[in-house]
Amino acid sequence: MDPVRQASEIYRLTAAYEFPWDITRALELALYRTYAVPGIGRLLAETAELTDRPQKRYDDTSLLLDTIVEHGFGSPQARTAIRRINHMHRGYDIGDDEMRYVLCTFVVMPRRWIDAYGWRRLSRHEIVASTVHYRTLGRHMGIKDIPESYEEFEAHLDAYEAAHFGWDEQARRVSDATLDLMASWYPRPLAPVLRRATLSLLDEPLLRAFRYEPPGPLTRTLVRRAVRARGRVVRLLPPRRSPHFARQNWEIKSYPNGYRVADLGTWPVPGLRGCPVRRGGEPAGGPLP
Repeated sequence: MDPVRQASEIYRLTAAYEFPWDITRALELALYRTYAVPGIGRLLAETAELTDRPQKRYDDTSLLLDTIVEHGFGSPQARTAIRRINHMHRGYDIGDDEMRYVLCTFVVMPRRWIDAYGWRRLSRHEIVASTVHYRTLGRHMGIKDIPESYEEFEAHLDAYEAAHFGWDEQARRVSDATLDLMASWYPRPLAPVLRRATLSLLDEPLLRAFRYEPPGPLTRTLVRRAVRARGRVVRLLPPRRSPHFARQNWEIKSYPNGYRVADLGTWPVPGLRGCPVRRGGEPAGGPLP
């Protein structure tokens, strides 16, 4: 398969057959680390979506991105998902630099997570395909100056975080709400242990930005070894014969009776952080194909 012409097909195989659990965890971490940019964290706190309705926001984000992966950019379902994503973002004055950085996390964090914890490393074909898939998503979102290669995405992410990560009280609220959400998926007595385990998977810049006390070296070592051990067990399992998409994850809880893609997501709060000039009916990047 050609990693450019068939990028989304390869990415679908990677996400739904090879690494469904790892891709889910990596994209959770990708979105989570954006809160450490004060401008992004503050806006998310002001919308109150991640502090008041964290489960629904988590579900909607996962399902919208998953729709594009499952059905492909040319499908009616993906077109609807992209319009919903663009409609949500057009309601706020979000700069291209912030949008570009978030896109970088989608490209870089899955590769880093899988290389560290997956049952094998990503092949070059998979890395190129993932990069092209998210470049395509970025173009449909109207993001300017998107990096060309994986290496450019990675360099941009590292430089942006070095320049912009920092403390913000409202961003910390969003971070705490997200950690509480993840702990809520398990029995309540395990919450403190799960929170500590999650912090053990975060890197030093993230911990500093949110002013979390770093877990001890022993805790961090045990948690990371446990996640790596899971990858070694998965390596022994037979190949997956049917796809597993994010909509099938047990963490998705908001729609027990099903959902319509057109109903997912949020509707912008009038007057919050201003409004961009572009308000046409089409996505910021022009009509979808």
